[in-house]
Amino acid sequence: MHQPNDTALTIRDVHSFARPEEAVIKHLSLDLTVNFDTRTLSGRATLDIAAAPDADTLLLDTRGLSIERVMLDGEESPASFILGPEVQYLGQKLAVPLTPQTKQVTIHYHTGPEAAALQWLTPQQTAGKKHPFLFTQSQAILARTWVPVQDSPGVRFTYDATVRVPKDLLALMSAGNPQQRNSEGVYQFRMEQPIPAYLLALSVGDVTFAPAGSRTGVYAEPVTLKAAAYEFAETEKMLEAAERLYGKYAWDRYDLIVLPPSFPFGGMENPRLTFATPTILAGDRSLTSLVAHELAHSWSGNLVTNQTWNDFWLNEGFTVYFERRIMEELYGRDYAQMLEVLGHQDLVQTVQDFGKDSPDTQLKLNLAGRDPDDGVSDIAYEKGNAFLLRLESVVGRRKWDEFVKGYFNTFAFQSMNTEQFLDYLKKELPQAYRQVDVPAWVYGRGLPADAIRVKSTRFEEVEKAALALKMGNQPTQEYTKNWSAHEWLHFVRLLPETMTPTQMTQLDKAFRFTESGNNELLAAWLLPAVRNRYEPAYPALENFLVTVGRRKFLVPLYNELTKTPEGRKRAAAIYRKARPNYHSVATGTLDQLLKEKG
Repeated sequence: MHQPNDTALTIRDVHSFARPEEAVIKHLSLDLTVNFDTRTLSGRATLDIAAAPDADTLLLDTRGLSIERVMLDGEESPASFILGPEVQYLGQKLAVPLTPQTKQVTIHYHTGPEAAALQWLTPQQTAGKKHPFLFTQSQAILARTWVPVQDSPGVRFTYDATVRVPKDLLALMSAGNPQQRNSEGVYQFRMEQPIPAYLLALSVGDVTFAPAGSRTGVYAEPVTLKAAAYEFAETEKMLEAAERLYGKYAWDRYDLIVLPPSFPFGGMENPRLTFATPTILAGDRSLTSLVAHELAHSWSGNLVTNQTWNDFWLNEGFTVYFERRIMEELYGRDYAQMLEVLGHQDLVQTVQDFGKDSPDTQLKLNLAGRDPDDGVSDIAYEKGNAFLLRLESVVGRRKWDEFVKGYFNTFAFQSMNTEQFLDYLKKELPQAYRQVDVPAWVYGRGLPADAIRVKSTRFEEVEKAALALKMGNQPTQEYTKNWSAHEWLHFVRLLPETMTPTQMTQLDKAFRFTESGNNELLAAWLLPAVRNRYEPAYPALENFLVTVGRRKFLVPLYNELTKTPEGRKRAAAIYRKARPNYHSVATGTLDQLLKEKG
């Protein structure tokens, strides 16, 4: 059978109903109206398709969409379609019969108010408190909840869109974007590079723009813009550093938008417009490695994309590695070493949480019958990065950099599965393939014994202070005055498992952890505060859980609370108040956690 698209899946994606080897989307044209009153998107999606000569059906992914009618090639009379039964996680298959002449399919539809990808925020849930806000989160398989599409990372297409919004709001997408609102409230978008559906993104709100450089800038609510512009002032330097490492940036502009705090992730690498959490606005640019991470996705993930969600480590392992190379390029090796150590700590904790024999600690996953969001853990990120560091250690950095740059160039705008990557590795770096136990890293469980253990010279002093604390000697402010946020985070992670109320009070009085404006540090401090029942931190804990929607912070804190009867009661009370502020990505995880621990 003729392959209609070079990037069509050669391996079946168990998380999609699509059969791209039969008929595949080449271009998507959206025309949508955003209605905040009904919390719906309505309009049409026009799909340009390429089909094999014997193809008679186009299969699409939908979930919770109301399909009104389907038209073929601009004809005036509706065509037939079949909407299949609901399947857990996957939604419903939309089957559209094709003729040999069919080149275009138009679907008129609207979303439901509970569409999982869409978060509709009231004015009170925003920073400015004056206007409503909408943002999408399509990864991993939530694009189908707002667009009828082939929702597989192995299918790429270009797109354009017309979006109609209230006149006092600005619409932005993962495409070429306006930098100021217009009087009509109608915005046109075009993405000329082919992307997978999970990178479709839309945001609508009261936001304004500030440039960071000739190709970079930031959008944020007016009350947040000044802080965001300061925090991201070095974005252009990051972009230049990334290009020096691994080649030209392929997406024209690189902008960010700071979303309201309910955004469930640190960032989302939507092409041309990274969605970012306000929790990284620390006031001292100490958390901007997240920007480097999302920028790195412009190569690893957006340019070369995991073919299925079982291959998620290919997106994230390369991105963590690249992120730290960007930070090293800008701020030095000792800075990058701190990030490596903190990341390794996260990996060790994740392996411990899963269990070293858990299949979820493999790089290559088997997520059949599960929500692919289950594959989002530090295994893909940090074990993937550790595997790449191990390969680099065999061939040296110069040769490794040549390999990575060649990898991005060779497979640009294509999808890649684990086995294809290993074949390429074996061909291009046979020495590394022979000397590293590749199967143990990729298909084995836990963390291989030959993992590189990066040491941080800057953390040595922190470790001395932590040891002194265990011996009863609290570090002085004079001793810690030059510590960065990373050093403080390392220190808090090294606190004794059990501490007395007096010890907690003394530490907090000296270093004001409970008042910290750095959300990474505050979240880390709140864990021992919960564990040791440090009541002065409870108001800050509740405020944090009610106002912050970032799943990375929420899950450990709720999990820690559920370890005692008193904590479970507190967790349930806070969650009732906080849940309306969370995105479905977060509530899906937390509903299950609190049900299991309740």
